[in-house]
Amino acid sequence: MRAIVVQLSPMNDLLESAPFEDAKPYLQSICDLIKSSSMVYLNAPCDLEGILAISHLESACIDSDIRYSRRLLKSRQHTPHGEKQELDVKKDGLTISINPFEETWNCSDLKVEDYVMILPLSVSVRMGAKKNERMGALDVVSQCAAIAAKIAPNGARVRRLRPFSISGQWMRDSLDNTFDPIHSSIRDILRDEGSVSVVPLPEVPESAEGMIPNISQTMLKRLRKRWDKMNFESRSQAISELALPSLVDKVISTPRLEELLWHRLMIRGENQDIYSQIHLTKIGWPTEEEQTKAHSSAILRGLISQGKLGI
Repeated sequence: MRAIVVQLSPMNDLLESAPFEDAKPYLQSICDLIKSSSMVYLNAPCDLEGILAISHLESACIDSDIRYSRRLLKSRQHTPHGEKQELDVKKDGLTISINPFEETWNCSDLKVEDYVMILPLSVSVRMGAKKNERMGALDVVSQCAAIAAKIAPNGARVRRLRPFSISGQWMRDSLDNTFDPIHSSIRDILRDEGSVSVVPLPEVPESAEGMIPNISQTMLKRLRKRWDKMNFESRSQAISELALPSLVDKVISTPRLEELLWHRLMIRGENQDIYSQIHLTKIGWPTEEEQTKAHSSAILRGLISQGKLGI
């Protein structure tokens, strides 16, 4: 019996895409340092944002046989306001600190030395035929994903984690205020390279409840049964009716609601979209400090070994 080989399309170079134009020199320098270091020390907080970010770098190190050590720090909820966690900057290698909840920095204010920081970056995105400029914040997960793909472009673990490149951007509050050009750009890159498929909510077999306030699960279930037989106009009308209670009460921003209704990200072979996985994982995150590190480590192992969120 002949084995079936699935050919995966190559990953696009995120550093060459519009959202990364301003950050490219800084992130490329980090890539070069990681490749040339005898040892890489990775540090991240025990929050979902930190675990998703460090998983990309750890996967790249494993795929490329780069020696590394990982240290998980206190989560944000267990760190007193204003307190900075002390880092042991090693002299025998490169120390990388991932800081998802830092204020947004300008790329020009950061230096690449034996100790580097990965934190939210203020960038301008030039979109459309007229190259209109929009400002945005580039999150740490997408930065780590871009670095990982540069270090191990053919790495099996890096490839499995590729769909989660957008997860940090999704968890930021940008979409709660206005259109986020960085989120949209990364979503389209992942779709075009085949890492995810983008589908409307009725095409998601198992979407998490509670993500869209006031949505009728009964109406959604009926819509799923009829969806395949409906034309585009009927589908648009049905989605509008489904979303009406949320739109009237204005309990969720229009940009985020649009993503949840029309742009769910699916990984091949999975029944649950990425946003649902993130939602359920955040709900299940422990509140007790003594449980957080063990839980974070388990989530991290699952991401690296299987490319899935959850335990």
